[in-house]
Amino acid sequence: MDKLVTTIVQGLEESKAKNIKVIDMSGLEEAAFMYFVVCEGTSSTHVAGIADGLTDYVRDHSGERCLGTIGMNNRVWVAVDYGYVLVHVFQREAREFYRLEELWEDAPITACGEDTH
Repeated sequence: MDKLVTTIVQGLEESKAKNIKVIDMSGLEEAAFMYFVVCEGTSSTHVAGIADGLTDYVRDHSGERCLGTIGMNNRVWVAVDYGYVLVHVFQREAREFYRLEELWEDAPITACGEDTH
C-alpha cells in the first residue's frame, strides 16, 4: 500500500474511525484520484473529530498537509484532499446512501482496521 495511504489509515485508526476501506483506483482511467479512503464516524462530532485528527496526524507523521477540506459545516460527509488521495469521512446513514464502494467496485478494495464489515 502507498506510504501516504498507510499513514492516512493509521491516522483514521488513531481517531477511532469505523469501517475503513481503501479503494485503489490507480488502474482506472476515468478516476480523478489514485485512492479513495472511506470511513465513518458515529456522530457529527465524531466525523469532525476524525477529519481534524487526521490532518494533524498526517502532518505530524509524514509532513504532508491536506490541500483542502469540505463538509465541516454539516459534518455528515467530510472530504479531505491529499492530492492523489481523497479521504471520505461519513456518518453511517450518508455512507449507506452514497455507497461509494459500489460505485467503484471495479477497483480493488481493501478493508483496514479492527472494525471492518
